[in-house]
Amino acid sequence: MFPIAFHPIYQHPLPDGHRFPMLKYELLPQQLVHEGTASLSDFFEPEICDLSHVLAVHKQTYVDDLLQLTLNAKAARKIGFPLSKELVMRELIIAQGTIVGAQKSFDTKVSFNIAGGTHHAYSSHGEAFCLLNDQAIASQFLLDHKLSKKILIIDLDVHQGNGTAEIFQSNPNVFTFSTHGKTNYPFKKEISDLDISFNDGTKDDEFLQTIAKVIPKLIETQKPDFIFYLAGVDILSSDKLGKLECSLDGCKKRDELVFELCLKYQIPVQVSMGGGYSPDIKTIIEAHANTYRAAKSIF
Repeated sequence: MFPIAFHPIYQHPLPDGHRFPMLKYELLPQQLVHEGTASLSDFFEPEICDLSHVLAVHKQTYVDDLLQLTLNAKAARKIGFPLSKELVMRELIIAQGTIVGAQKSFDTKVSFNIAGGTHHAYSSHGEAFCLLNDQAIASQFLLDHKLSKKILIIDLDVHQGNGTAEIFQSNPNVFTFSTHGKTNYPFKKEISDLDISFNDGTKDDEFLQTIAKVIPKLIETQKPDFIFYLAGVDILSSDKLGKLECSLDGCKKRDELVFELCLKYQIPVQVSMGGGYSPDIKTIIEAHANTYRAAKSIF
């Protein structure tokens, strides 16, 4: 069908007290295979990302502090996870999964990373459970290897892609587009190339009508030859960390809209899953699985 990056280390990088947010990385592949949306042969296991690719977007001192576990206490608190070698390894593998997936998308039209969407990672620090910015690393990889000339990052997570905006603030070859809740984290927003902030309680119709107007215009004006899509499902009304009121069906229609435009304009797309924090894990899995179902029905 289409390539999906997954590695067993995605599953268990944290102490038990931090396990719940990570359960989806274990359960989602099982659900996709169980229902026939994907087969085992669709999954590939990425290796560790070469540090040269990481250092193309992240500062040497920050990467060294991660690798040597020497981040100061304030920087570690910003990340929110207890720093460990396993966690850093996980982030390096996730980044490589997004790079390899992006390369595969040129042949398969679409690829996925079960994890990723770590858009709060800045060039010189991490925030909000994000250490390394997987789609930023992969974007720069495509540019550096002459695989792409113009990239559009479509970030439809409930939180602004602040790290991504900072990393590419002076790069004309990457256009950053973020929709997010106006009062959601991060409370101090960065400036993306285009930001759309939604009021608390925004429902399906307003959300979908807005992106249906904006994304086609972006594609036509920016003329990207590759798209990275961050498909966070924390826009759901049930999400503990989001303040929007979108439904499961609305979230799926959002994904369908993006995929239909990628197909229409014949632009390869790599998809990272981003956030999802509903109290019922079944809701999270259903919402993420819908993204894969949408891709299967369209591509």
